[in-house]
Amino acid sequence: MSPFWIKTLQLILCFAILIVLHEGGHFFFAKLFKVKVEKFFMFFDWKFHLFSTKDKWFTRLFPKMKDAETEYGIGWIPLGGYVKIAGMIDESMDTEQMKQPVKPDEFRAKPVWQRFFIMVGGVLVNFVLALFIYAMILFTWGSDTLPMQNISLGFSYNTTAQQLGFRDGDIPVKVDGDPIEAWDGTVYRALSEAKYVTVLREGAEVVIEMPDEGVNLLDMIEQEPRFLAVRVPARVDSVLPESPAALVGMKSGARLLEVDGQPVDWWYQFDAVMGRKADVLASDCSHEDSVRLRALPVVFSNEEGTTPDTVVIRLTEQYMMGIVKTPYQLFYKDDYVHRNYGFWESIPAGIAYGWETLKGYVSDLKYLFSKRGAQSVGSFGTIGNLFPAVWEWDAFWNITAFISIILAVMNILPIPGLDGGHIFFLLVEAVTRRPPSDKFMERAQYVGMALLLALMALALFNDAVKFLF
Repeated sequence: MSPFWIKTLQLILCFAILIVLHEGGHFFFAKLFKVKVEKFFMFFDWKFHLFSTKDKWFTRLFPKMKDAETEYGIGWIPLGGYVKIAGMIDESMDTEQMKQPVKPDEFRAKPVWQRFFIMVGGVLVNFVLALFIYAMILFTWGSDTLPMQNISLGFSYNTTAQQLGFRDGDIPVKVDGDPIEAWDGTVYRALSEAKYVTVLREGAEVVIEMPDEGVNLLDMIEQEPRFLAVRVPARVDSVLPESPAALVGMKSGARLLEVDGQPVDWWYQFDAVMGRKADVLASDCSHEDSVRLRALPVVFSNEEGTTPDTVVIRLTEQYMMGIVKTPYQLFYKDDYVHRNYGFWESIPAGIAYGWETLKGYVSDLKYLFSKRGAQSVGSFGTIGNLFPAVWEWDAFWNITAFISIILAVMNILPIPGLDGGHIFFLLVEAVTRRPPSDKFMERAQYVGMALLLALMALALFNDAVKFLF
């Protein structure tokens, strides 16, 4: 199966799980407080649906479902799901029902605290689900961490970092005096918010003062080369068959020594050379210039101690050599520390990990309201690319837990049309002792839906730009 379909199937399964359980949270509290639930749908069913328990063929097979209070179904618009709760203005925009006399089993007939739990139920389930998944990941697979002290060759730093005082080979070991235990994505965030960073340089600790305004996290992770990256020797992991590198005799394990006239000891130096070449190729160069630039002088050695080979590699039309770089995970595979967790031990550990993930995501939300942040908003393509190209259950559940946290945070925002919007108006009602009018709630729902559609349009546009360009 192709990587595209593997990622697509993982995305569909992830969304199906999270949507059903999120809406199940609303459903649970509605039933607990004896509120009528008219519909429970995965995906939206505007104009038509793919499946419903009210379909004639289904009710013929299961006659008792014909008179069931709740209609269960699957819509065709995979932008979420919903439960239609009697007596409230929601995605269904059923305003006619609101003109009828209030019934005891309707949402609007219940006290504020019960309506609050009905609306917060989905977010609560998403958050608890994420903590549970993280705990079960630790219980099933344990954890693998790469201690900073074990990264013996240190890190490489881009120009921005070097202007602040970092040097290639430095190992960041403390942020504002707090130790950095292991290397993972949270190190970027810690450095971006730090007042000072302590690095290990040639065996001695050196303190680097960071700018008062911090460093933009998006710049740190999006710049090429990145703010910092683990240094790995420029040794080839594998060579693709019939590729330009294979045609000149390069083999797995080869060590690059020089590329395009520039000395290369580390992969980040190779990336810098190829990045400069890509920038030139991206400019309006002629066809002759393009052909000339595809001729890449390379010096490499397949075996230590042998005379290096000096060759000219004819890059592909995509300007690729056809080599696979040795990733730092493989280079430092013997330096990882594995830890197993018992069942009861995994629960607090999973909760702690999930809580730190939540705090990090909330902290990063500020970037959403910047121009760069808006450009990074993505839809199905972006989310789908989070999943690996091969089906790995530990990776699938890890990403599902993270997306569950994203859904919880986004849904709790006080935006009309989202759970957070309903919760906000309930809190206003609890303080003022007066519920907003139905007309106000109807208009607020329209505004919220328009905002959400605009956000989805932006996400789809960003995905299209990334795909096409």
